[in-house]
Amino acid sequence: MLTITSRASEAMRQVLDSEEAPDGSVFRISPQEDVGLVVSITDSPPPDDHRVEGEDVAVSVEPSAAEMLDDKELDATIVEGRVNFSIGEQ
Repeated sequence: MLTITSRASEAMRQVLDSEEAPDGSVFRISPQEDVGLVVSITDSPPPDDHRVEGEDVAVSVEPSAAEMLDDKELDATIVEGRVNFSIGEQ
């Protein structure tokens, strides 16, 4: 199962706590043609998405992406105020 690092959890909480993110929003990982996996924010994830818990934050993962991410870890870095997510081995 996908795991979420402390840095990624903190970065997601900061983004979701900002005024730009609607109340009740969550991060979602889904495949996008010609791009690969995309991290986005949604206020209503599909009911068949998998829910992965971090530290006081959750990520909604599209089912086919969940299979790809089964043994991976979501991490984040913040550079010049921008969050960059990365996926690596656990």
